[in-house]
Amino acid sequence: MPEVKLVNVTKRYGRIIANDHINLTIKDKEYISVIGPSGCGKTTLIKCIAGIIEPDEGEIYIGGRLVNNVPIEDRGIGYVFQNIALFPHMTVWGNITYGPRVRGFPPEETEAIAREMIEMIKVTARVDAYPDELSGGTQQKTAVARALMTRSRLLLLDEPLGALDLKVRAALRYELRRIVKDLGLTALHVTHDQEEAMSISDRVVVMRRGRIIESGRPIELYMRPKKLFTANFVGEANFLVGEVKLITGEGSIIDLGDGMKILSRDRSREMGERVVVAFRPEFASLGRTCENALAGKMTSIIYSGDLVRLHVELPNGDVIVVKRSLRLYEPIPRAGDEVTVSVPPENILVYPYPERGLHRELSLE
Repeated sequence: MPEVKLVNVTKRYGRIIANDHINLTIKDKEYISVIGPSGCGKTTLIKCIAGIIEPDEGEIYIGGRLVNNVPIEDRGIGYVFQNIALFPHMTVWGNITYGPRVRGFPPEETEAIAREMIEMIKVTARVDAYPDELSGGTQQKTAVARALMTRSRLLLLDEPLGALDLKVRAALRYELRRIVKDLGLTALHVTHDQEEAMSISDRVVVMRRGRIIESGRPIELYMRPKKLFTANFVGEANFLVGEVKLITGEGSIIDLGDGMKILSRDRSREMGERVVVAFRPEFASLGRTCENALAGKMTSIIYSGDLVRLHVELPNGDVIVVKRSLRLYEPIPRAGDEVTVSVPPENILVYPYPERGLHRELSLE
């Protein structure tokens, strides 16, 4: 079974280092997604694994076999591109059976595998249709089926849903995971859509500037990110700068200036240390509901579906975001109103203040 292992994989384009000593192991039957800002090197990484690009340094193993300089067709992979790559002159059946036919599979074996795949991707009624007669979602499912027809156990997905509209993309992401898990495949899924990655992956890898910043289960990256960049890139967070004033049995008391203090259960920092406090907007509420209560003024209100985003300016000039559900049926303050924002101490994350400054640390460049 295809465990994938990368050891110090590096790829350069002149002065640009697209992949910088990448070390990563993808376990057998694991579904991993790689996310990161544009230009972070995630597509270069998947192309190095596929054999489309050869790394300048490092080693790539698939199923324990060193595959550096092994042609893409001999690596035992299925590859799905962002731009739906189907033969326009072939039907769904023709596209799906193309790989086994050119590899010389017996006709009866090809048909049996194809029937199984068509049933799995639920396009039985469209086997005689041509690509331009299909919806975008059906086209991409056909492309996935074609990639799997050679019985590859490793599936590489390079932003496979990026060309689809929002609703189709949301539905197809779960179909992809179902197919991968039903077939017992190993999958590496590159995407720019954080929600997509978080909703279908066993593990998510965050890249930045050619390096892996952090990896973990989706819930870990969202609730307890180890890095400031991850806290900012995965989901949304508020960031406030302060200084640790007191450490007690309950946690750390952090002075935010202008008379504001906040309690975190984190006791890992030192007394007097300059730190960055972070919390998710959905963990904040209006009113004095816990130990942490920050007074401020409502500056704007933005409605988004069943959520409302409330922007609150604190006495020091920082603006934080509070997310509320409209289902609460509670009065919503108006711009200019004085409000109190509360955040439970267990939802307050604390990070050391970055040497190069907070703005640069959070930058997506």
